[in-house]
Parts: sequence; C-alpha cells; structure tokens
Amino acid sequence: MTPRRNSGPTLGASPLIGFVPTHDFRRARRFYGAKLGLEFVSQDTFALVFKIAGSMLRVVKIEGFAPSPYTILGWQVADLARAAAALKKRGIRFERFPGMDQDKLGIWKAPEGARVAWFKDPDGNLLSLSEHPAS
Repeated sequence: MTPRRNSGPTLGASPLIGFVPTHDFRRARRFYGAKLGLEFVSQDTFALVFKIAGSMLRVVKIEGFAPSPYTILGWQVADLARAAAALKKRGIRFERFPGMDQDKLGIWKAPEGARVAWFKDPDGNLLSLSEHPAS
C-alpha cells in the first residue's frame, strides 16, 4: 500500500475566523468595538467584521437564535485581573455561577491553575477571558 500524500496545507497554518450571532448590528458594533476595543473592519448585509490579533470575527445577524449556555468565544490574556478590571471600567459585568468560588472580579481558578472570568454580550452570548499557567 502506498502512503497517502498530503494534498495541501493544513488548517493549522490558516487564520481562524470566529462567528458570533446577533439580533442587532448597532448594539453589537458598539459592544465589540467600543466596549471590547476590537478593530472594526467592515459591515455588509450579513455580518459585522472585526480584526482580532490577525484573525477575523464575523458578528452575524441571525433572527430568532437563542444564546448558548456555554462559552462561544474567549480571549487568552497575560494578566486576567488587569484585563477584567479594565473591562469592568468600560461597563462590562462579569457573570457569577453558583457553586464556583469566584473572586471579587468574578475570576474562577481551575484545579489545574487556569483562571477564567465570563461575561455576556448584548445578545446574551457567553464570552470569556482566561489566563493559563506557563507550561
């Protein structure tokens, strides 16, 4: 049997595009642009486009969607407490979950050492910030 040849580049070398649903482009643009500080690129009939660290986020208008109860988009940050405090000053409210030991900013520490804080966008999509220990 002859080994199968790789027919092209792997996806690991290609930029990621994230998708987040919204009901309202105006609210989403203000939230992702002004509150989170993402670079706005463009808007068309279907989506708002933001640039994030060389990747693309498409905030897509979807009628009648229900937000998921789990995280759909997150950012890894070097200093979670600092990032959370900065977002709190911009009006971001961090979520609290029953049974999770979260600090005053809403940061939870996982048993493996990662730290996470969650917040919602205007459509109720759950987003997160996380800090991971160096490996």
